Amino acid sequence: MIQTRIRSIAISSVAAVALATVAVGLATAPAVTGAGIRNCVDVTGPQTGRVGCYETVWAEGTPVRMVFSNQGFKGTTPKGLDPFYVTAPQTATPQGDVPAFMHDHVVRTVPSQNHGGYSVQLQGFFVLCTGQGIGSGACVPLWTSPAGPPLPFAGHVNGQPLTSTEAIESAASAGDVALINLGPGGVIVGAVTRGD
Repeated sequence: MIQTRIRSIAISSVAAVALATVAVGLATAPAVTGAGIRNCVDVTGPQTGRVGCYETVWAEGTPVRMVFSNQGFKGTTPKGLDPFYVTAPQTATPQGDVPAFMHDHVVRTVPSQNHGGYSVQLQGFFVLCTGQGIGSGACVPLWTSPAGPPLPFAGHVNGQPLTSTEAIESAASAGDVALINLGPGGVIVGAVTRGD
């Protein structure tokens, strides 16, 4: 039932509305001040989408800071983008709460020296519990709404947090979570700057 409901949602409309909701938090910081760039979740107002900001993301189970550009990605969607996963909060403090959409983010580990192997263009994916995952008790959902009806964002799977791409992709291979590609509107630009 849940899997049917998830599949019946028009991906293009979910992508447009959901990424716009997430983007409010990712690209709404005011201009950089003497205090430096601000956390995206602390920003509201007329600067929406005009300047950069940062959020904490998970990479291999470690929280790191990712800075997002001040402009959305334009142009043809590149192939082979690394994933930018959006999950339920993995701790008591969500990385994003935009507005009333509590969530965390997960990216692959980014090497300290790029050497040409890392792109700052990432493809957004929602990580949702499947009917199988919920029915078996393997996937613990947080029903939350980025826009529209609530969706079962994946929390822990088999008692393990989803704080690495390996954990998420393993849960997807087992059929406990579904990775919902947010499409061309889900391409974001961000770079890991440091651990928190």
